[in-house]
Amino acid sequence: IDNHGYERILVVDLDVHQGNGTAALAADDPRIFTFSMHGAKNYPYHKEQSDLDLPLPDFISDKAYLSLLDYHLKDLFDRIEPQFVFFQSGVDVIRGDKLGRMDLTLDGCKQRDQLVFELCHSNDVPVAVNMGGGYSPEIRRIIEAHANTFRTAAFFYT
Repeated sequence: IDNHGYERILVVDLDVHQGNGTAALAADDPRIFTFSMHGAKNYPYHKEQSDLDLPLPDFISDKAYLSLLDYHLKDLFDRIEPQFVFFQSGVDVIRGDKLGRMDLTLDGCKQRDQLVFELCHSNDVPVAVNMGGGYSPEIRRIIEAHANTFRTAAFFYT
């Protein structure tokens, strides 16, 4: 952050678990705005305070999830005008995840990634993606979801 002189950094944490570590680390840094969209009733049970927390109900659908993300992410880009984005791309939001308790399909998770990468790309904002989550008993679903994130990034950046 210091080496590149960024003054407006947006953390987009879309793991099913609240971004408590990121919120705590960035709490006293006015350059970093933390946005966490997570399961309301999921771990951690004591949540840290992000700049914007969006607690979601169990078993939220693709349509409801994507609608909320689209609205809030566009609003944040308009208000903050980030110079850099850190994207926590948890795939524990997918239906059937042992710890996730959400109801996103693989396609819904891919659309989530598209929203993030498209906004970053269209606003010329560099993005660093961190893979996270994924506790499905079907390992191939986790692999496919993570691969979709990379495919989506490649679509916008190659």
